[in-house]
Amino acid sequence: MTLSRALSKIQKNQKGKSVAVHPKGRKFQKLTTATLREDKIAAKKRLHNERRSHELGRVKFLQDVVNMDTFKDRETFTLEETLIFAKQYIGRDDEELSELKKKRRSNRPPSNRQIALQQRTDTELKELETGFLVPDLTEAANVEFLRKWNQTFGSMTTLQQIRINDKAERVIGGNKSAQKSAADVEMN
Repeated sequence: MTLSRALSKIQKNQKGKSVAVHPKGRKFQKLTTATLREDKIAAKKRLHNERRSHELGRVKFLQDVVNMDTFKDRETFTLEETLIFAKQYIGRDDEELSELKKKRRSNRPPSNRQIALQQRTDTELKELETGFLVPDLTEAANVEFLRKWNQTFGSMTTLQQIRINDKAERVIGGNKSAQKSAADVEMN
């Protein structure tokens, strides 16, 4: 007999039976495990979709910057310019954040919106120190693709992306120690 782990299958098997499920029984334990599994899968999906939407917003911001009238005739951008664009993206909520700080009375806790904006900014600044994921604007084909991008997740896979740190350097790994160890290796 196969072990079904999906909650819908377990509930379907229980549907026609009028017998109550005992709290310490095998059927109750199956229902509990299936419910916990469904919750864990839903949480992972939510995190994945949230991460993808942040990535989508980041690429959309850079697409808007690249499509500005002042940059229309530029084929490529340097890493320093890409870093400036990334810093502009991170600072996109600075005005609203400062406005919320001004409106807050003394001896009052910050609002939930202010906390959320501050946490997002801090997280993105920390990511910038170790390696901020942005489209590679040093390649002409990549910039051209970004200009014509239709803002879907599927087409983002063909978009070449790099990690850039706050010193306008390409980052090989996600952390500084990986970058240092990769630089120390000599190829003969």
